[in-house]
Amino acid sequence: MVAPNLAAPDTAVRNLLRTCPLCEAACGLELTVDSQDRVTGARGDKLDPFSKGFVCPKGASFGQLDGDPDRLTEPMVRDRATGAWRTVGWAEAFDLIAARIPAIRAEYGAQAIALYLGNPNAHTVAGTLYAPALIRALGTKNVFSASTADQMPKQVACGLMFGDPLAVPVPDLDRTDYVLMLGANPLESNGSLCTAPDFPGRLQALRARGGRLIVVDPRRTRTAARADEHLFVRPGTDAYLLFGIVHTLFAEGLTDVGIAVAGLDEVRAAAAEFDPETVAARTGVPAETVRRLARELAAAPTAVVYARIGTCTAEFGTVTQWLVDVINVLTGNLDTPGGAMFATAAVRGIVRTKPFRPGRWRSRVRDLPESMGELPVATLIDEITTPGDGQVRALITAAGNPVLSAPSGARLDAAFAGLDFMVSLDCYLNETTRHADVILPPPRPVQSPHYDFALLQFAVRNYARFSPPLVPLGDRPSEAAVYVRLAAAVSGLPHNPATDYDPLAAFDELVLDTTLRQAGVEQRRHELTGSTSTEQRLDLMLRLGPYGEWNGGHLNLRTLLDNPHGLDLGPLRSRLAEVLRTASGTVELAPAALLADLDRLRARFATAPAEMVLIGRRHLRSNNSWMHNAPRLVGGTNRCTLQIHPDDIARLGLGERALVKSAAGSVTVPIEPTDSIMPGVVSLPHGWGHATSSQQVARQHAGVNANALTDDSVLDVPSGNAVFNGVPVSVTPA
Repeated sequence: MVAPNLAAPDTAVRNLLRTCPLCEAACGLELTVDSQDRVTGARGDKLDPFSKGFVCPKGASFGQLDGDPDRLTEPMVRDRATGAWRTVGWAEAFDLIAARIPAIRAEYGAQAIALYLGNPNAHTVAGTLYAPALIRALGTKNVFSASTADQMPKQVACGLMFGDPLAVPVPDLDRTDYVLMLGANPLESNGSLCTAPDFPGRLQALRARGGRLIVVDPRRTRTAARADEHLFVRPGTDAYLLFGIVHTLFAEGLTDVGIAVAGLDEVRAAAAEFDPETVAARTGVPAETVRRLARELAAAPTAVVYARIGTCTAEFGTVTQWLVDVINVLTGNLDTPGGAMFATAAVRGIVRTKPFRPGRWRSRVRDLPESMGELPVATLIDEITTPGDGQVRALITAAGNPVLSAPSGARLDAAFAGLDFMVSLDCYLNETTRHADVILPPPRPVQSPHYDFALLQFAVRNYARFSPPLVPLGDRPSEAAVYVRLAAAVSGLPHNPATDYDPLAAFDELVLDTTLRQAGVEQRRHELTGSTSTEQRLDLMLRLGPYGEWNGGHLNLRTLLDNPHGLDLGPLRSRLAEVLRTASGTVELAPAALLADLDRLRARFATAPAEMVLIGRRHLRSNNSWMHNAPRLVGGTNRCTLQIHPDDIARLGLGERALVKSAAGSVTVPIEPTDSIMPGVVSLPHGWGHATSSQQVARQHAGVNANALTDDSVLDVPSGNAVFNGVPVSVTPA
């Protein structure tokens, strides 16, 4: 008799493919899923032509994030009298929203309702395709997002220069000979506004072929440590450094503008006062080094300047991002192989017919201008707490945690508690959603489709990949259905599916009919494929895209389904004429709004710098606050500490902990001595401060909220972006 094999393998285990949704790198993953539909393993997809098997610790921990026991699975409703939470059915949750939001709008007007969209919306199909439906349904101008705590300066600069804020040139990493990188740390972040799987490998390949990488940063980051040269720079002074390079290019006759531009003389005049000696006094970068950088950029066969969040979230973020592409233009490296180029995504973004114009409306309290349909998140607190017509009384947050990610988080925490009504579309009960009256959780990532509509607009190589849902939804709605039903509920429309009515299917059918009619291909409706109406919309966009079957190409949804590892669509190509939407039809090298901001830059130069300033920090095993609940991603180097130079520790008489104060608030935090940071600079990572979270692991590693120190009154003026870097602080023994 043969004994039974009690350890028999699970025959239902399968290996499935999908794109990682956890950061901007868009790497391919191969997941192991067991018979209970649990993700038990994650590794890089070696057959993905873009990521080629690369995976970072976040992607390798996909299973822990997808199967987090603290993830909400059913709607939650809070009893305001007791603060107690209870689970409810989907119909009851939407009925409650339908009873409250329209009533608030009827009594106080549409502007009494605000919407906040968090960063993860850019990584989901639903956030891209269906959040606009919610915005239209609300009818409010009080729309906020993580964009004005992140990349808005780059998009405003590009909008003013190229006429389209989505026309963001990216470094052609695989063909360039020289990279000057400011305020970016892709070995930790995996890249940002630059979709580049295995960024470390691409930089290593640059050096292997004889190229050079120069990193400018107040910290010797992991990226800086791998560079040919690292230059310390005082936080918030990148615009002065770049102006010094522009000055040198003109002064030494090093310009090589090979495209049609307007405003060249105005840029020359603006740069005249920022000679290398002048900017060296403010930046800490020697004058001769500034000149050498200009000469190297001009002499390299191909070169590119790339700057990211460290420069965006500073006082002169938009001017800095403008100067990045001014240098790329002046050195002949815009829209040329090896320089800064525009990706050709398989799905077109918003097709703009008129030049970008910010400030179409302004905020009620601080008169701050709109950009790209949203107001600066730094003024959300004002709109909630300032009485008067249009005061925000109801808030909807979607995949965001502004209590930890927006400036003056402590004030927001208190303000949210005073709202009349709040809804959160979120998978966690966290620092922000704990104030909600209703929480609507999205499905697990493996239950949702994935296509990177936004991120592939910024890819360093043209590529497309679609991941269908890997695990059944069961009896819960998809994330797309949650968005559409929420939009219907706040509009007072039918929001719960009936026998003969499905809000999602009805909405998608309307979009499909409208798009087919506008494209003049109504008769081809029957050719669309897809198991859901969402997939049919993707199929239509692919067919009408640059590589699409209805546009002379070969691409449609079936093509991607037949190539589950993804499709390489070739290197970046010169296409400036396609993306320009300026009134002049040329690159506007000297936008009036940015020249006007130079008065502010000059005024800051005339003031004495602060003795100590605060900057942020990115960790490889973290992206946003919600990642701190995975055991594999906390601990080790991923800790909430204050990095500070040993000389400053001795000078200030610090012990193991420090009290850090700013104009906005204070925190007490453990000290991490390191000579990798400039004297006079301290660094705190973002996304911590989980003392009130219901996420068990995050609460055990609570840390402090760096945004308790950021001042919502200080902004980058042209974009309205919050300022998180270069914040004046005092540091004393705790």
